[in-house]
Amino acid sequence: MRRPSTHDAIVIGAGPAGTSIALALARRGWGVAIVEKNMFPRRKVCGEYISASNLTLLDRLGIGDAWRAEAGPEIRRVGLFSGDACIEAEMPGARLGPAARAGFGRALGRDVLDILLLDAARSAGAQVFQPCRAVAVEREGDCQAVRIEARDCRDEATILRAPVVVAAHGSWEPGPLPSQLEKKSRPSDLLGFKAHFTGSSLAPDLMPLITFRGGYGGMVTADHGRMSISCCIRRDRLALLRSGLAAERGGHVSAAEAVEHHLMATCRGVREALEEASADGPWLAAGPIRPGIRAGYEGDIFRAGNAAGESHPIIAEGISMALQSGWLLARQLDDAQAGQAGRQAAGRRYEAAWRGLFSTRILAAEAIARIALGPGGAALMEAVVRNFPLALTLGARLSGKTKPVPGLVEGRPTPSRQAPLE
Repeated sequence: MRRPSTHDAIVIGAGPAGTSIALALARRGWGVAIVEKNMFPRRKVCGEYISASNLTLLDRLGIGDAWRAEAGPEIRRVGLFSGDACIEAEMPGARLGPAARAGFGRALGRDVLDILLLDAARSAGAQVFQPCRAVAVEREGDCQAVRIEARDCRDEATILRAPVVVAAHGSWEPGPLPSQLEKKSRPSDLLGFKAHFTGSSLAPDLMPLITFRGGYGGMVTADHGRMSISCCIRRDRLALLRSGLAAERGGHVSAAEAVEHHLMATCRGVREALEEASADGPWLAAGPIRPGIRAGYEGDIFRAGNAAGESHPIIAEGISMALQSGWLLARQLDDAQAGQAGRQAAGRRYEAAWRGLFSTRILAAEAIARIALGPGGAALMEAVVRNFPLALTLGARLSGKTKPVPGLVEGRPTPSRQAPLE
């Protein structure tokens, strides 16, 4: 056992939620430890689009210029690819700056974005433990002790101590921590798939929603000429597709093969976009997705990102919500009084702010996903959008793509903490 290390805050998970809070706190003078189980760069099942409403936040975090240099083209149109239908409408722009200049979102691969954020957090003073897995959290007086193990050496453990522990480990993987969700398989589970392609003919400024029986997805042009396609499909529907395709081909068929074949066979827009494209790496899979709102503070552990709650990815707001939840939590923690009572008060404020910013888009995503996944849902959505294309623009606005991040528009100054919380 290595000697315990004491910090002001321990953040478990180095995705956009974890690194945004670690970076924000470190830039305010906090002693922060980040625990990440995987080495970077790593690819993730993720749509990769970041709304323009986050541009001011990326600048405040100090990675705005690097993000602009790396990200794909501006997304100025939203669309619907369903069956033979390919329908387009304008993407609403977010108002940026005092001159109310319109800004548009762009996409950046997680293999690039995560390194930008983690390097910035490390440069700001955060101590990074990677690749290490958090395996236990126990109270020690007013602090909590987080036991971490290096992934390549489970015989040696390290204890990190801090009054503040943040779970930013996502929601898709079960584990021993009290903040991790139990994983149960259900026929209605939505499983996520994602792949990159080069040489796609998808218009670079277009982000279409894809609907098909049993699921939905999206496409967007990201960095370095890569087109990112991601989708969710019901577990029971996927099983039927695999068995049917296996019978047709006379052999085993992987889940990824069945998904790609189904997209190409049932959606003209996908088929045309990938006709001359080449896969850039294998398909990735993850899940099941657990949409909904969870406790932002429970058992003296704060939650950010998907650990706090997630929307159906049909609205392409996952990264935005992760970044913004980290920022919200950092603001509340920096104003918190010392001791558990102060953390409890900060937790209540954080949960209220979280719901105020995200509840509408989560409910909107739930409503849209229910339609898309229901009997005849794809045909219904196609009929509505065909007769009223501006429904796509309205849906993008309702999903939060133009909603400003609290604490940035007001020009709230960034405070600096000179001493640990203890």
